[in-house]
Amino acid sequence: MKDPDARLMLCVQKGDRDAFNALMEKHFASVMNLAARYLGAREEADDLAQEVFLKIYRARDRYRPDAKFTTWLYRITSNLCLNWIRSRKTRRTIHLGTLSGSAGEGDRMDMDPAARIEDENQMEPVDRLGQDEVHEAVRQFLSELPDRQRLAVVLNKYEDLGYQEIADVLGLTVTAVKSLLFRARETLKEKLGHLVHARAGAEE
Repeated sequence: MKDPDARLMLCVQKGDRDAFNALMEKHFASVMNLAARYLGAREEADDLAQEVFLKIYRARDRYRPDAKFTTWLYRITSNLCLNWIRSRKTRRTIHLGTLSGSAGEGDRMDMDPAARIEDENQMEPVDRLGQDEVHEAVRQFLSELPDRQRLAVVLNKYEDLGYQEIADVLGLTVTAVKSLLFRARETLKEKLGHLVHARAGAEE
């Protein structure tokens, strides 16, 4: 078995608490960062990350090493994120990328969403805006995307997951994942374009 995390999880099934602690130590920061980028609140992300690993421990007997452990981990995290968001019915805007501090070694919270999305060469309007304004606008526009589009963007741009792994995590086809990402990019490009036009009109 090539996946060392899968080997650890099989040890967890046999009652090895040290193996579970090793998995938690290795992946807790990553899970919390994913949740924080999606939920927009570090305290909630910490609570959700703890719930993820509690769920993993309780589901240990049902684990099968058919795919990478991280795929299973991200699937549980993604489902909990979606449920968490849907339970916050009174909050309409989710702010992403406004968190400070570090969650541990390997933390990639310093990567701004605008910087990661602009590399698709589909954000021509940004050339007419200041960098800070672009970053703030993209953070806001990301928070307004539909749940699954936002989650697909977070998994792709922050966690570096490819189309197939995102499909496995979200329980979708690769075609559906590509469609989610395409619509998200088109929405962001359109919103940035409107912002540019509004700025140009204000300056006339």
